[in-house]
Amino acid sequence: MKTNAIIAVGISALVLAACSDVRRTPGKVYMPDMAYSRAIETYSDARDLQAEGINYTALPVEGTVSRTDDAIYLMVKDTVGLHAASATWVNPVPHLDSVQAKEADRLYMINCAICHGAKMDGNGPLFKDGSGPFTAKPANLVSDAKITALSAGTLFEVQTYGKNVMGSYASQLSNKQRWMIATYIKSKQSGETAAPAASDSTATKPAAAAAAPAKESSAKK
Repeated sequence: MKTNAIIAVGISALVLAACSDVRRTPGKVYMPDMAYSRAIETYSDARDLQAEGINYTALPVEGTVSRTDDAIYLMVKDTVGLHAASATWVNPVPHLDSVQAKEADRLYMINCAICHGAKMDGNGPLFKDGSGPFTAKPANLVSDAKITALSAGTLFEVQTYGKNVMGSYASQLSNKQRWMIATYIKSKQSGETAAPAASDSTATKPAAAAAAPAKESSAKK
C-alpha cells in the first residue's frame, strides 16, 4: 500500500508539472537565424542585409557551383561606364564547333527566344506580332544595326547585368554559357556556320570514302 501511495503521488506531481505555466513557456531557440529566417527577395543584394547586421553572404555552398562564376547579387551595376568598356572585352569562346553551336542554340531557345524569338527577330511568344503580353517589341538581334554593331563582349555584358527592361541572366547561365550565346548570336548576324567538331561522324566520312577506291583496286589485282 505504501508503495502504491508513493507511485500515485509521483504520477500526480508529473501531471501537475505538465499542466503548469512553466511548461507552457517556450525555451530559448537554439538557432534563431534558422527558426526565424529572413525572406530573401529575387535579385536582392546581400550587402544590404549585411548593412542591417544580418549575417548573410549569398555565397553558395562550396562545390555546388564554380567559384570563378560571379552571381548577379554580388555584382556592381554599371556606374563607371562598364557597358561601354565591354566593347573591348576579349571573347574566350570566339568560335563554336558543331557541338558547341548546338548547345548554344539550346541555351538561346531556353533563355532568350521567349523575348527575341527563335529567329532572333524580336517576335518571341511574349510579343507575338503585338498580340502577346509585351506591348513593345524586343530587339531584333539580326537586323537592327545598333544590335549587330555590338561586340560579343557587350552582348555578354548585357546578359550579365541586364539592360533596360531585360533582367540579368548571370544566375541562370555560367560565364562560359553567356559567352557561347554571345558568339552564337554574332555568328547568326554574320551568317557564319559552325565548324565541325572532332567527334562529328561527318568529319571522318571524306577520309573513309577516299580510302575505299584504293582497297577496291588492290582487290582486282
